[in-house]
Amino acid sequence: MHVSCESSDNVPIFSRVYPHSIMRRTKEDALHTREALLGAAEWLFAQRGVSRTSLQDIAKAAGLTRGAVYWHFKDKAELFNAMMARTTLPMEDNLAAIGQAEQDEPLAALQRSALDALTRIARDPRTQRVFEIATHKVEYTDEHEGIRTRHREGHRQCRGHIQATFARAQALGQLAEGVDTAVVTLAYLALVDGLIHNWMLDTSQFDLVEIGERSIGLFLQGLLAR
Repeated sequence: MHVSCESSDNVPIFSRVYPHSIMRRTKEDALHTREALLGAAEWLFAQRGVSRTSLQDIAKAAGLTRGAVYWHFKDKAELFNAMMARTTLPMEDNLAAIGQAEQDEPLAALQRSALDALTRIARDPRTQRVFEIATHKVEYTDEHEGIRTRHREGHRQCRGHIQATFARAQALGQLAEGVDTAVVTLAYLALVDGLIHNWMLDTSQFDLVEIGERSIGLFLQGLLAR
């Protein structure tokens, strides 16, 4: 017996049998389930590390089945990347906007973007937790190659946006003569990453936002045309 998925007037049976309110509720439930899984993963990764946390552990902590995990994520790497993205994407979008905009003060905009990121890390518990996981709680084993790939791609895009900002400043005559934008981009990333990494080791040793602002300011000041 053949059961058609459509009625005689070509309207899907699902949409006719179930009111739109139920369909909308189903979508909301799916989003809620996804967020529950991401929240559980974030908490467990922070407590145990990524390699010592299984998908079964995450499902149990979220009060769900392992099947629910696989409905939303194909593996742990995809789940990890989604957990990172919901925190880091706003920062990446902010940085991308700087590189795309025609601004008269690109270096000042770059500094504001960095300080916004440092402030979120220092003041927002979720952002701090996610960066701690990325910095200290993940091992790039074969099992986690998807995580490493996402990290590399994010770093490449970030580097591209920053170099585009330095190139914009150079085109405006704001950088000292002979500055290599590729080199200063790597140096700038090393400075910001180093600040975050050292602060994460012991958050009481210095104020990330204050020292970050002063350090980045000194770095950029040294690049200006005289």
